[in-house]
Amino acid sequence: MSHTTAGTEPTQPPPGDDTAFFGQPRGLLTLSGLEVWERFSFLGMQAILVLYFADKVSDGGLGMDPGTAASVSAAYGTLVYLVSVAGGWLADRILGSYRAVLYGGILIACGHYAMAVPTATMTWVGLGLISAGTGLLKPNVASMVGKLYGTDDERRDAGFALYYMGINIGAFAGPLITGWLGDHASWHWGFSAAAFGMTLGLIQYVLGRRHLAGRKHGAEYALAPGPMRRALLLIVAGAVVVAVVATALALAGWLTMDRFVDVLTVISVIAPVVYFVVMFRSPRVTADERGRLRPYVVLFLASVVFNFILFQAYSTMILLASTNARTEIFGFHFPASWYASALGAFEVALAPVVAAVWARMGPRQPHASNKIAIGVILGGLSFILMVLPTSGHADDTYKMAAWWIVGSYLLLGLGDILVETSGMSATTKLAPKAFASQTMALWFLSLALANGIQSQIVKLYGEVSNPAYFGVNGAIAVTAGVAVIAAAPWLKRTMHPVH
Repeated sequence: MSHTTAGTEPTQPPPGDDTAFFGQPRGLLTLSGLEVWERFSFLGMQAILVLYFADKVSDGGLGMDPGTAASVSAAYGTLVYLVSVAGGWLADRILGSYRAVLYGGILIACGHYAMAVPTATMTWVGLGLISAGTGLLKPNVASMVGKLYGTDDERRDAGFALYYMGINIGAFAGPLITGWLGDHASWHWGFSAAAFGMTLGLIQYVLGRRHLAGRKHGAEYALAPGPMRRALLLIVAGAVVVAVVATALALAGWLTMDRFVDVLTVISVIAPVVYFVVMFRSPRVTADERGRLRPYVVLFLASVVFNFILFQAYSTMILLASTNARTEIFGFHFPASWYASALGAFEVALAPVVAAVWARMGPRQPHASNKIAIGVILGGLSFILMVLPTSGHADDTYKMAAWWIVGSYLLLGLGDILVETSGMSATTKLAPKAFASQTMALWFLSLALANGIQSQIVKLYGEVSNPAYFGVNGAIAVTAGVAVIAAAPWLKRTMHPVH
């Protein structure tokens, strides 16, 4: 039954919607549909972004060397997920989840339209708008999914798996369209397709809004009118100051691209530390909630390790595919960026299988921490697999069979389903009530930290041998996954009510 009070969001989904979507709440369809198109645009663009950065200026690219292209691409990812902290706070205190997601989607669409303009300046403007919009949208749409379920609802993990399948339908389709356009027309035509996709996502989100909790209400923990006005003034003033200072430093020659990447990496390390400290010390967090935050730190670090591997599917792996992998299967030639679609395809195919397995097992399914640990190990193995086809060559002119990268993405895709669905589901259950949207933003800070670390490590790509690069990074991930399994007894005791 829906429990609604003035100024707050309902804590339960409408009764009539509870099993309307394959046994799941009807609102899951609306939120999954939004993510289909958001991921279509975001990952469709990201699949060609590193290639656009590395392409020659004469061919419409920005002329970066591969290591720099991968580093800048990772730094963009860092910025996207760092902004999610502000997005979570704005939803909790000012906008409410529904409006935060709506406004975020509008900014994302505008950013992609900006990137469709074939100038370097509009590329950076577009990436800035997309970063701001994704920071508003991502943590809050995932929190809205969590609100569709009670804490002890055993459908929750299966629901998140279906939600994640929606994400990966977009992840599969996006690179196919943008990659073909980037290869056959221009990179900016690919960015145009991403803009069109996000526009469709916004349309279906608004049309399906009646199935979403809280759309008619403000923030769940809204600031009083006076503090809200002061907060808005500080946000606007802060944004203006940052823009002015950054512009001045850039014009003075101090704020170079390398230094900007380094600054983002430092912020990605500091932000989650500060955020955990604030939540642990907050008087609005109860003793029980504080106890559940401790095991969450372990899950946070596991997410960092896994996503450090995952995000390279759109940077070093795409670069490797463009130079050292065959771009044909059974005589059919395709753009190198299409390899990114293999990851989405595997997740589309495997997500319902995983959801069905968890639903069938019910309370007998593995603990969330073990699901995450297995996912991290699979991520590490996906990199270790790449040691084989990249070893034993006299030079860098070799071409590996497409199946090597496809096999690596298979391992990575299954690992992603286990880590992200269980991680997001556990986050919504472990979150202190007063930090609901912000705790989901904290999960996305793990993605920011993963990208921040990646933006530094990928600089080694091309400087060390490929077997060493992929082998060492993969071994670190496997070791981390084994460590989480070893900590399973303590995690099971401290993560109640997560099972």
